[in-house]
Amino acid sequence: MGPVDVIDDIRLDSTDPLQHQLYQRLSERILDQRYPPGRQMPPSRQMAQDLGISRNTVNAVYEQLKAEGFLQSRAGKGVFVHEDIKSAVNPSGPGLNNPVGDSMKLPPLPALPRGKSKPVEDASLPFQPGLPDLDAFPIRSWNRILHHQESRRTLRGYDSIQGYQPLRRAIATYLRTSRGVRCEEHQVIITNGAQQALSLLADVFLQRGDSVLCENPGYRGARNALGRLGNPVIPIPLRNQVLDVEALPGLEPARARLLFCTPTHQYPMGGILDLSQRMALVQWAQRNECWIIEDDYDSEFHFYNKPFAAIQGLFENAPVLYMGSFSKTLLPALRVGYLVVPEPVVEPLLWAKQISGGETPLLSQATIAEFIESGQFTRHLRRMRQLYRDKWQLFQREVTEKLGGLAQPVAESAGMHLVLEGDFDDLAISQWLKTRGFGSTPLSAHFLGDSARTGLVMGFASANEHQIARCVTELRARLTNQTHSNYL
Repeated sequence: MGPVDVIDDIRLDSTDPLQHQLYQRLSERILDQRYPPGRQMPPSRQMAQDLGISRNTVNAVYEQLKAEGFLQSRAGKGVFVHEDIKSAVNPSGPGLNNPVGDSMKLPPLPALPRGKSKPVEDASLPFQPGLPDLDAFPIRSWNRILHHQESRRTLRGYDSIQGYQPLRRAIATYLRTSRGVRCEEHQVIITNGAQQALSLLADVFLQRGDSVLCENPGYRGARNALGRLGNPVIPIPLRNQVLDVEALPGLEPARARLLFCTPTHQYPMGGILDLSQRMALVQWAQRNECWIIEDDYDSEFHFYNKPFAAIQGLFENAPVLYMGSFSKTLLPALRVGYLVVPEPVVEPLLWAKQISGGETPLLSQATIAEFIESGQFTRHLRRMRQLYRDKWQLFQREVTEKLGGLAQPVAESAGMHLVLEGDFDDLAISQWLKTRGFGSTPLSAHFLGDSARTGLVMGFASANEHQIARCVTELRARLTNQTHSNYL
């Protein structure tokens, strides 16, 4: 039996230590009997030359494999795969119970939650909801700040579960002036995106049997996070594209602990909860000992009217958990969000964050902090507000002119997305748009229960003028063909 031919069998890369990689490749092949018992291994000099690595690395791996029973030396002949590999190998643990070469049976997995949506793929396509204009981001200015922060030794280690103090201070200052939020930096918790914020709130506030109230239609990510442990999610209907506060008394389930809402720009329909409705919502929550989760996800991009101040700032010590992120205002790739909570809530949330995710990347936090403090954040928002307004006007004009009778735009949904309501199979159309290189989500997927309406949620912020025109033209052809087919 000739020696193993390593040249075409093993590939190493630069991602992990070479010694570790070579050990893994050889031990896997021996256990799988691709290198059968008794087969001679190449001399260390030859293997090192074939793989382009140090002979010392090969010798170290050979010695480790011999010590563990994978290999054995024969005086004057070389190194061989152990003749009785099954009995010789003694890894940590109970030993090899299965015959060598058989696949292992994995332990059983828990059942997936019912109605669980699949992860979004190709989420950076034009028209994907929530995606900003990546090409309009001031990358040169950002890189200058990033390089400045990279040189600071204090940012190379650990910092704080709660978040980088200058960033928390900058967020608190910004929210007080722009959104009327009542907060100090010690009430701000930096999270790994808005989705972690929702998961932390579920961990801290929900116990078995507690229920959650959510807008219907509403943000699917909130429903998934808050209902993932089996807590009932109760839909709140909309009226005039906003949460129907007057419907709450008739919905009150036992032990409703959280109410999730998007009052400044209802997602996805776009309505704005007025001041009297906001006050009524807070008073209802106070009476029913229910916490309001206020997701202020894109209040920066109202085009014509200054948005109402946040619900959180209406009353002193209101039962409101305020959340936001930099995914839409800066870049989704940063994965940085934040919570603003009453002081007694801070410590429980920090404990939950410490055990579930740990710190948010420090270098990203420091770069965002300087970007805000230097004034570039507000300048960027001002430019994006004008850019998105122009895109919204173009997209709405294209839709009105080309899709008349096929899909109706919901004008209030402007900001970074537009809802197109229509009588068509929105799941099939959304999947077809993906094959054409365009993102979207089916409107029906945002509903709970049987009251779903159909349409498309389309994020125009990430599309350029050419893509807007082409997408609407192709959508018209597809919807026209579908309508004709329905009449045949």
